[in-house]
Order: sequence, then structure tokens, then C-alpha cells
Amino acid sequence: MGEWIGAAEAAQRLGVKQATLYAYVSRGMLARRRGEDGRSSLFDADEVTRLTEKGQPRRAAGTGDFVIESGLTEVADGRFRYRGMEVTKLALWRPFEEVAGWLWTGSFGKPGGPGHAPERDPATQPWQATPEALAAGTGAQAALPDATLPLERLRVIVPAMAATDLLRLHLDPPAVVAAGRNIIAGMVDCLPDPSAGASASASGPSRLAEGGIAGRFWYRICPKRPDPGLLGALRAAMALLADHELAASTFAARMAASVRADPYAVVATGLGALGTNRQCGGASLGAETMLAAIRDPADAVRAVGDLLRRGERIPGFGGSGGEPDPRAKTLLDLVKKAAPRSTRYAVAAAVLDETRRRALPEPNVDFALAVLVNVAGMISGAGEAIFAVARTAGWIAHAMEEYAKNVPLRPRTVYVGPATAASLPGGVRRVPPAPVRA
Repeated sequence: MGEWIGAAEAAQRLGVKQATLYAYVSRGMLARRRGEDGRSSLFDADEVTRLTEKGQPRRAAGTGDFVIESGLTEVADGRFRYRGMEVTKLALWRPFEEVAGWLWTGSFGKPGGPGHAPERDPATQPWQATPEALAAGTGAQAALPDATLPLERLRVIVPAMAATDLLRLHLDPPAVVAAGRNIIAGMVDCLPDPSAGASASASGPSRLAEGGIAGRFWYRICPKRPDPGLLGALRAAMALLADHELAASTFAARMAASVRADPYAVVATGLGALGTNRQCGGASLGAETMLAAIRDPADAVRAVGDLLRRGERIPGFGGSGGEPDPRAKTLLDLVKKAAPRSTRYAVAAAVLDETRRRALPEPNVDFALAVLVNVAGMISGAGEAIFAVARTAGWIAHAMEEYAKNVPLRPRTVYVGPATAASLPGGVRRVPPAPVRA
């Protein structure tokens, strides 16, 4: 057996920072294993020596890694864990609010202990935005055109709510947790009721405690009354989507938090990076559109074939490094169990059969999310909205880590321009500034 050394010693031998050490791991240049405590990292001393002898590898422009140490989410060996707990199990056992609390504090916030008063414990109370935040957020999104997608409404709602929170720059953990609850509750309750139009008012008291955040969310993205099984699938989907390591939107949110942006600004930054097909959550709308256009299962072969003939990717498939996405399987199983005889689920199953027959990549959670939306009869863009509200919990958790570090993130560029410039472009002559007159 070779010698295994700690991260600090490995970094010292290589003459690099520990962040660079983990970058070598992510690029497959250095092996890593967990220490006996389950948290520390150990490195093969022989590999470190060989890497030292070769010299530090040159990084090609545009291919560099930016590694951030985090204690939140681990994605490894085809498994997802939040703070060491299996995400697929959490999604089945815990409501979204408790999963968010686990990410934020490492606790589920369960009441207990001598002298405990449940009625005064914030963990036992419904998540509810302040009246001022609800009024501002609802009014802001009501000014948008009726056909505006939910994600676009959320991008307006969050900054409007921020203006009502005069303590939003108080960044101690309890204050950030309170802000996170206010933001998520407001994102849900400020959306219009799809059966009443964009000018509908925020949720009334009768719905505040109905099924928690997921129960209230249902009424904002679906004109039908909730089916218990599908509502359970929505709850699970929100837990499954709460975080996914350092996705593009999360990286943007962490960058904002590292310079002490308030939680509302962090969430607004994350929302701005959503909605593209280049990152998780962005392909759900494309998958929704594809499924909605397929009238019956027999039409799935044609639909998949048409996309491939046009040279397009099948939305909601691939993107997990070749590994099956366990979140997708969990969510698809829940939807199938809730609606086994649904024609819309049969369409999704036919698409899955055809992609597997053609040996295409496995479905990811975006496809599973689109299946839930299609089977439940939710409004267009509901998948993006579910993703955004759920991922807000992760953005807040990452922000809390950055607030605790209190050190701005500083990525560096690799300059590839000319070494010197003899003159300004186009031969333009630099004109000295005019003298200032008294």
C-alpha cells in the first residue's frame, strides 16, 4: 500500500494552493479518497511526487477549473447527497421546507426538548412572506403581459420583494434563513392563480397551510385541484432539485454572495442564469413542449426521429457525465405510481422506449420534471418555475457558506491577446483632455 497524505501536505509538496489541488482532482490528474473521519481528503503521495516531477500542468485557455470547497452537496459515483444524506431518500421522507433547513443549517428543525413551545418555534410555522413583500411582488408581476412565463415573473418578483426588506443586508445565519423563507414563500404566493389571471392577489389564509410550500405552489402552476399522488411528486421534485453542486446558476449566486450581496440579490443573480438549455433546469421547457406536441404514444417514434433528423438534441436527455440521473428515476417512478393509466405518461414512456432503442443518452431530471408537468396538466413553463423555487434553497445555502468565509471569490483569466500594441486600433490619435477652466 502506498502512502496517503493530507490536502495541506499535498498542496505544500506541489507548491500550489489547496483549491488548485482539487482542480487537479476534477481534471483526473490526481486521485483522492476520504479520510477515516469521512470529511477530510487524502492523496496518493506517489502521484503527488510524479506530478511534482512533471511540473505544474499548463492550462489551456478556456478549459480551466475553478474549484470551491463546500460542505453542501456531493455528486459522486452516480449518487447525490446533501450534507452526507442521500437526496433520493430525503425527497421521499422529508418535505421541501425540512430539506431546505437541512441545507441551510444541518438540522431539520424538529421541535423538542424540555420547555419547548411548538407554537412559538419558527420551524413549526408555515413559511409566509411579509404582507409588504407580497404586495410588492404581486403588483410587480401583475404589470407583465398575460403570456409571460412563470420564470420571467419570478425574475421581477424577487427584486420587488427586496425593496420591502430593510434588514436584507443583515447577513448573520438566522437572518439569512429568515430571508430565505420570506423569498421562497413570496416567490410562490406572488405568482398569479392560473385560473384567475395575472392580476390575481396573493394566497389567502385558507391556502397558507394547505400542503406547505408545495401545496400552495400547486395552485400557482396548475389550474386543476391537486391529485394527492402528483402533489407528492411535486414535493419530491422540489427536494431533488434543491441543489446540484456548482451548476452555472449556483456559481453565479456564490460569486454575488462572496462580495456580500444580500440574499435577494443572490437569488436574483441565480434566476438570471436560468432558462438556457446549457444548464440543468433549462431543458425542462423544451421537454414540456416536445411532450405536449405528441398526441399519443404511437407518435413518439416520429417526434424523436424528427428531432434527430434536424440535428437537435432530445431535450431532457444526457448531461450527467454518461451516468444515469438517480433524481430522474425517482421522480419518474413517483409520477408513474400516481398516474399509471395516464395517456400523457404513456407518451413519456414511449419516448423513453424510443431513446433507449436508439441507444441515446439517459433521461435527466429535466425530462422527469417535464413529465410531471405534462401528466398533471400544469401551465407552460411550470417546470422552470419548480426548478427555480426549489434551487433557491440551494442558492441561499451556498450564500451562507460564502458569508461565513467573508473572502471575495477572484477567478483569474488567461490573457491570450497581443503582447504589445504599438498604437490604438485604426490609427486613431489620442487627444489630450481639454484644460479645465476656472
